[in-house]
Amino acid sequence: MSKRPHIIAFGNEKGGSGKSTTAMHVFVALARRGLKVGALDLDLRQKSFFRYIDNRQNWCERKGVELILPERLSIESSTNPDREKSWAIEGERFNNAINTLSETCDVILIDCPGAHSNLSRLGHSRADTLVTPMNDSFIDFDLLARVDPKSFTISGPSVYAEMVWETRKLRAQIGLGPTDWVVVRNRMPLEDAANKRRVGEMLTQLSSKIGFRIAHGLSERPIFREMFLSGLTLMDLRDSGEQMDMSKIAARQEVRELMKTLNILPDVKPEAEPEPAPFAPPTPVAVGGPAISPPPAPVPEPLAGAAARDEDSEAKPAAAPEPKKRRFSIFERFGRSSA
Repeated sequence: MSKRPHIIAFGNEKGGSGKSTTAMHVFVALARRGLKVGALDLDLRQKSFFRYIDNRQNWCERKGVELILPERLSIESSTNPDREKSWAIEGERFNNAINTLSETCDVILIDCPGAHSNLSRLGHSRADTLVTPMNDSFIDFDLLARVDPKSFTISGPSVYAEMVWETRKLRAQIGLGPTDWVVVRNRMPLEDAANKRRVGEMLTQLSSKIGFRIAHGLSERPIFREMFLSGLTLMDLRDSGEQMDMSKIAARQEVRELMKTLNILPDVKPEAEPEPAPFAPPTPVAVGGPAISPPPAPVPEPLAGAAARDEDSEAKPAAAPEPKKRRFSIFERFGRSSA
C-alpha cells in the first residue's frame, strides 16, 4: 500500500440515501482488516456520520465494551461574507484536515453533505473512490440523468452527474489519478418489482455513458435504522453479544458483497470468517447385526479440460492493443453540445 492514504467520499445531493450508514459500515469493515481509518463529516449542519460515531462511543462507555473508532477531525464553515474568500478559507481548512489525517491513516472517509456546496465539491475532487448511494427510485435517479416519462429514454445528464464530471476534470488538472465512481443501489425492496428492474436497466445504460460502476448495497431492513442509536454496525453484532438471526446474517452478507464490489484496497486480505465446526456423520449400525462401515469418501475427478485450455491459450496470438479513444465531454456522450 502506498504512503498516501486512499480517500473515499460518500456523496449524493439528495438526503436520505444512506450515505452515513454506508460510510459507517465501510469504516468498520476496513478497520477490522487492520487499517487505520480517518473520518471527515462535511455536512456541518446535520453531521449524521459523526453523530453515528458519537453514539458508538457512548454505547461502548455504557456497556464497558471496546470497539474500533476512527480518527476524526472537524471542519468549521467560514463566516466571511465574501464568497471567494469564504471558499478559500474552507479549502485551506479542508486541506489541512486531509494532511493531518494522512500522517497516521491508511484510509480517509469523507461524508459529503446532501446538498451542493463548496465543501461538497472539495470532497468529491479528492476522492480516489466516490461512493454514491441512491434509493431504488426515479426520484434519486433524476439527480443522475433526465428521463423521458413516456419512452423511458435518457435525454441527458442531470445536476449531480455534471458536478461529478467537473470535479473529476479538476482532479485530473491537479495531477491526481482518476476517480473510481461507484453508484450503490440502497434500500432495495426484497421482492422483485417492475420499478426495480427498470431502474436497474437504466442505471446499466447510464453507467456506460458517464462512467460509473454499479454495486448492490443495503436492502430495506429495519436493522439498519435500529443500529444508529447504539452506533453499531452489522459487523459488530457478534462482538457486542447480540443474537444473530437469519435476517441479520443475510444483511451482513450484503455488506461483505458491497466491500467486494468496491474493491477499495485489493492488497488487503479480507476479514477471516470463523471456521465452521467439522461435521462427522454418524456411523450407521445394522439392527441385530455387525456395524456397517460408512461408504468411502468420493474421489474428485481430475480436471481433464485444464491442460486443453492451457494449450488453446498458448496457441492464440496476443490481441493487438486497442487504439486510444478520444475523451468526450459529458454532453457529447448524449449527442449534444455543451453550449
